[in-house]
Amino acid sequence: MVEIMSYPKLIQNLINQFAKLPSIGPKTAERLVFYLLYQPQKDLHDFGEAIEHLKENIKICSKCFNFAETNPCYICEDSRRDTSLLCVVAKPQDMAAIEKVKSFNGLYHILGGNISPIENIQPKSLKLQELIDRLTKEDISEVLIALNPDVPGETTTAYIQKILQKFPNIKTSRLARGLPVGADLEYADDATLESAINSRQEVI
Repeated sequence: MVEIMSYPKLIQNLINQFAKLPSIGPKTAERLVFYLLYQPQKDLHDFGEAIEHLKENIKICSKCFNFAETNPCYICEDSRRDTSLLCVVAKPQDMAAIEKVKSFNGLYHILGGNISPIENIQPKSLKLQELIDRLTKEDISEVLIALNPDVPGETTTAYIQKILQKFPNIKTSRLARGLPVGADLEYADDATLESAINSRQEVI
């Protein structure tokens, strides 16, 4: 009986590591590893260093909870920003998508996810108390709720709206319905996202 040859341990270990990443199956992991094997050693060294120092050099902003190299982050520290306008998003990728279209000049508050009982994500798991603290202490005139138009996003939006009822002087708005139901904010095209921001609707 012919024995099937397996990959060397170093290669198989790296395939296993890649396969742990979201949306990466064993075959894709295998292709990635063999792609790296054909790259120059310097490129591999730079790639490895970038991964090695990722957690060491990245901080969490104590104001908006964005990943950044400084604390506070460069957005919270930018004196040109409209500090009376606060945009609430679920994750840093959503903030980056909004920043890319350059239609919003306020500050951000990153919740760290959406309320989702199925995934055991409860309100206490999110940065909601921190949001209340900001609304209490900072001079905010409008809160733009920019969450995905799916079930967890709508659930979280409703929860935030209840919180904002305790702050009657703060205007509440949300992205316009230019975003299709079930869409992921992170992957919305620039034109659609810009339109949704500029046409945001006040929540009564």
